[in-house]
Amino acid sequence: QLQLAESGGGLVQPGGSLRVACVASGHTADYYRIGWFRQAPGKAREGVACISADGMTKYANSVLGRFTVSRDYSKNSVYLQLDSLKPEDTAVYYCAAKTPTLTTIQPMCDLDTSNQDYWGQGTQVTVSS
Repeated sequence: QLQLAESGGGLVQPGGSLRVACVASGHTADYYRIGWFRQAPGKAREGVACISADGMTKYANSVLGRFTVSRDYSKNSVYLQLDSLKPEDTAVYYCAAKTPTLTTIQPMCDLDTSNQDYWGQGTQVTVSS
């Protein structure tokens, strides 16, 4: 019953910044692991960043130090702050969720595209002069 909706994409110049949002509905996302993935035309979808239920984060090496993932439990939302953008960051950005485990100890998130349970529709981020 969980639905995800991304927003905030747009056209940005190289070196610029953007923040994309993932708003969950239908169920609280507090205990879900939430990931951000991106896909450029003709390329495979790749993991970018993720955040676990306890707020622990993981980043792909290509975006480490430039992107920041966070979550606002009160708004049932997860955000991805994209700084120092490069043309190669151009892609459709998707958020995805992994179902919580049946324990109070929640696992770390991962950037595996095949290991997610719910997907949003994506939002386009274009980095160009």
